[in-house]
Amino acid sequence: MESGKIVARFIDGSILKGTVRNFVQDEQILNVKVVNGGIEKIDIRELKAIFFVKDLKGDESHKKQYKDLQLWGGQKVKVEFTDGEVIMGYSSNLSTGKYGFLITPADNKGNNEQIFIVKSATKSIAFL
Repeated sequence: MESGKIVARFIDGSILKGTVRNFVQDEQILNVKVVNGGIEKIDIRELKAIFFVKDLKGDESHKKQYKDLQLWGGQKVKVEFTDGEVIMGYSSNLSTGKYGFLITPADNKGNNEQIFIVKSATKSIAFL
């Protein structure tokens, strides 16, 4: 995956915003150029998910609706995290990465373009 804007959400609830270059699913350490210009090294195992976003500001007023169809996006999947949050999207392969997998959200109007789900932060993963 090429460079992009990300919001990294940690298991403990904290958030880090910035950009990454050449994200690779099997690498344990992620280098994030944070908004203030510094570089943070993040251990993937400490994350819940990495949200590849259109805009780092986001839209607080947007209500998630996972109803959109993603052509060529694979099969629809429902992911429940250990903290109770549920995300739905499309994935062609849930076992592609050592630490997780990518989904394309089923919410075209949302800020997320793709989401890297960290497997260890999930309670359940089901195809719909």
